[in-house]
This record gives sequence, structure tokens and C-alpha cells, in this order.
Amino acid sequence: MTQIENDPDQMDHKTCRYICDAVGERLQQSMRPEPALSSRLQQLLDEMQRREADRH
Repeated sequence: MTQIENDPDQMDHKTCRYICDAVGERLQQSMRPEPALSSRLQQLLDEMQRREADRH
């Protein structure tokens, strides 16, 4: 037997994967998508990126 099989506190890969998948699904359900940027804020970001590109 390997060390993991001898340790009662260790989970097998299948159980660990199942838990990770379940947590990921819950997070996706509970997190709301971020709203789109306002048009003014998007314009300002575009301008900032343009100025950065001009500097280089």
C-alpha cells in the first residue's frame, strides 16, 4: 500500500475532483457577471491605451 492509502485523512483523486467541480459550479452560480463599462469609461480607457501606444 502507498502512503496515501494508509492515511485515513487523505482523499482519493476522484473524490477530490468531485469536490472541486462542485465548488466551481457553486461559484459560477453565485457570482454575477460584471456589467459592461459605460461608454464614457470605455472612451477614456481607449484614449489611455492610444496615448500609451504613442509613447512607445
